[in-house]
Amino acid sequence: MANRKIVVVLGHKAFGRSFPEQKTAIKTAAGAIADLAESKYQIVITHSNTPQIGMIHSAMTEFSRLDSKYTVAPMSICSAMSQGYIGYDLQNAIRTELVNRGIFKPVSTLITQVRVDPFDEAFSRPCKVIGRSMTEQEAKAEEKKGNYVVKEGDGYRRIIAAPKPVEIYEKDAINALVDANQIVIAAGGGGIPVLQQGATLKGASAIIEKDYIGEKLAEAVNADTLLFLTGVDNVCLNFGQPGELPLDEISAEQAIGYLEEGHFAANSMFPKVEAAAAFAKLGEEKTAIIAPIEKALESVKGNAGTVIK
Repeated sequence: MANRKIVVVLGHKAFGRSFPEQKTAIKTAAGAIADLAESKYQIVITHSNTPQIGMIHSAMTEFSRLDSKYTVAPMSICSAMSQGYIGYDLQNAIRTELVNRGIFKPVSTLITQVRVDPFDEAFSRPCKVIGRSMTEQEAKAEEKKGNYVVKEGDGYRRIIAAPKPVEIYEKDAINALVDANQIVIAAGGGGIPVLQQGATLKGASAIIEKDYIGEKLAEAVNADTLLFLTGVDNVCLNFGQPGELPLDEISAEQAIGYLEEGHFAANSMFPKVEAAAAFAKLGEEKTAIIAPIEKALESVKGNAGTVIK
């Protein structure tokens, strides 16, 4: 197990939905990461940011309404801000946990840009709800700008695209930090989605699914294990229905079959299983695991969660 590389994907449960919730919840994540560090894993972490980026976008939008000298912050900037403040809390919590265990290991957060394809069909089918609730008049104003909105309850909210990641621009920096024996937090929230225009990287109005960037990170650092830490004990067939069947170990081919049969929700387990299967298919030595955050170390030992090989 010594010096094996692992990419850990932290879900919503690791952060909560507010500053105080994040401070509390992140301690569990820090404990899980410290357990892996004690077991001599080289660790790269990526994480969710959906509640946080929504909060930042709403706050910046409200600020622009109160002071006309300021414009609404682009989604790419909101993504960068979320990477910074989540990374700040997470790296400090991990550092504290490590020091308390007598482990002296640097932890770094890297602001990470990820190339997306401008012709990705996701741009014509936005699906990610973001930001505050709007009135009908505000929603029409958003549509005039070329943005998409959706009716939700008594109001409207903006929806944006979720394209697949193509390339991580800072992958060499990530590998250099891993080789220097650091724990690295990178591509938070899926990374900042950018479009390459000549020598310029232009922020895209989009969000990248963290599970897919987790698989790209695992490829980029040549990880042995891709670990998705979530809020359920196992991947299940017929989840929440009569005949629910927890899965302990499946092959990548079985996982793909279950995806095609429609067993998993699009905005929940589907991207995790799809990304896990893609990673496991890279070789017999590659293992993907989907497990509860409280059982991270148990899962890499084969005693918890769902293993995809």
